[in-house]
Amino acid sequence: MPSGRTLGIAGAALGVLTAGTGAAVAVARRRVGTQRRAPDSRAGTAFGALPADRSYTVTADDGIRLHVEEVGHADADLVVVFVHGYTLALGSWHYQRLALARPGVRLVFYDLRSHGRSERAPSDSCEIDQLGRDLATVLEAATPDRPAVLVGHSMGGMAIMALADQQPELFGGQVRGVALLSTTTGGLADVDLGLPRVLAPLKLVALPLLARGMRARPRLAELTRRSGSDLSWWLTKSYSFGDAAVSPALVDYVGELIAAVPVEVVADFFGTLMGYDKVRALAALAGVHTLIVCGDADRLTPLSHSRAMADALPAAQYVVVPGAGHLALMEQPDLVNAAVSGLLDRAVARPALSRRRRA
Repeated sequence: MPSGRTLGIAGAALGVLTAGTGAAVAVARRRVGTQRRAPDSRAGTAFGALPADRSYTVTADDGIRLHVEEVGHADADLVVVFVHGYTLALGSWHYQRLALARPGVRLVFYDLRSHGRSERAPSDSCEIDQLGRDLATVLEAATPDRPAVLVGHSMGGMAIMALADQQPELFGGQVRGVALLSTTTGGLADVDLGLPRVLAPLKLVALPLLARGMRARPRLAELTRRSGSDLSWWLTKSYSFGDAAVSPALVDYVGELIAAVPVEVVADFFGTLMGYDKVRALAALAGVHTLIVCGDADRLTPLSHSRAMADALPAAQYVVVPGAGHLALMEQPDLVNAAVSGLLDRAVARPALSRRRRA
């Protein structure tokens, strides 16, 4: 059985595959001090404090209740559904929620199962394919008769591709546009995480072992996960963000989101991420306006993964965010928001790509 120290490292190391580590909270507290919960200078509103026009619950096909929030007029012509990443929550769309609200558009945000305010799901249902079905349920509840654009970050992008694999007829029909931010069609088991070549293969043995240890002793893993250390700070800075300066309040908030996800849930989704492969789903996106965005300093879903998707979808807009890491949507939101705003404009002006571009 893994020791307490090993499980502490497990919480940090497994967090490398997410947007950061659970220990980010303790690290941020040490670094931020009295700035905790202060507004970020670019936002003007404290993280996690943005109001919703409507909040409600959607029940997934297996009975799990999903928390949904909306911003914008209920009768808006275009609905944009945002799907957040692994170990985050709908609050990770803070900057997009501020920047993309406009007349004629309704923004829909929801927490993935076992994340945020959505219901905790059984371990065996924490699969990418189930996330695709959850997205279908949210889409049907939020906008059964309106055109939609889907925006996914990291595992949220994988959920969109799972839906494309399951219901390709939606894409080019109701779904007019897709934004894939810092995500992949598969091959995460081969990502070296920026480790030296000689060490990279060890993660394939170490991380599954650590995931099992976290499941076996969750209370101990949770305690050590939150203890904080220089290693935890280094992991958070290196794997969540790129080279640009990052607001302490932003690091603090991301740490809070991650720490709110129980260690068992972190472990529950680990296997599905490592085995995920949806290359074939790209064919369904050929008929819709597609945006692919990635930071060039992303170690978790490297730029090469986004480039491969762009090569497979030559009609897609491909945006590289200089210096940004895995959280480009929060680290450099102005560039990301401009790209997503352009996607919405195209989806309204031209509902579908031509047959020639679909081929």
